Amino acid sequence: MDRITQLEGVHIHESAYVDAPCSIGEGTKIWHFCHIQKNTKIGQNCVFGQNVNVGNHVIIGNKVKVQNNVSIYTGCELEDEVFLGPSCVLTNVTNPRSQVNRQSLYEKTLFRRGCSIGANATIVCGITIGRYAFVAAGSVVTKDVPDYALMMGNPARQKGWMSRHGLPLTEKDANGYFVCPESKLRYELKDDTLSCVDIDEDAPLPEDLQQGSQVYDSFKK
Repeated sequence: MDRITQLEGVHIHESAYVDAPCSIGEGTKIWHFCHIQKNTKIGQNCVFGQNVNVGNHVIIGNKVKVQNNVSIYTGCELEDEVFLGPSCVLTNVTNPRSQVNRQSLYEKTLFRRGCSIGANATIVCGITIGRYAFVAAGSVVTKDVPDYALMMGNPARQKGWMSRHGLPLTEKDANGYFVCPESKLRYELKDDTLSCVDIDEDAPLPEDLQQGSQVYDSFKK
């Protein structure tokens, strides 16, 4: 199998394997012992930590961060700014059997823009994780997750809402909007769907809001 050792504007550690052909955007960093399989499409300014495997035909957007020891299997699609925590588990067959070949039946799992998957969480295939949803460490997700939902437990259940800055939305202003305690961006809950009223869901954060200033511990109850 042909191996790519250099791509213009891409950092590939000497211990990593990148199979040809594939497409990797400028500014992306692929670190120690990673394996990027052929026919993948990876966007710009992504980071792949140590020992990450990306399967054939996987599609990954821009500014995605994948921590150590994660396998992204064929059938997974990650939109922009997705975060996959250390050792989280993704799958692509609901009913695997060693003696039954289901390579033509891989199920699609979609990770919408800006969602975060915590360390050691498991995502059962064939579902969609909504925009900016937050899956807590160790959770097991078996069904679709709404935008901005905070999911915890096994099986994972919604425990609240999280802002784009990854902080719980609990306080409302005089107009009934949830307000992020860090960014002060406002969120509206309508028909069980949460949306940001100050920034378009598909727009990047303004530069002045991209630097975190508050630790999560101060919001724990």
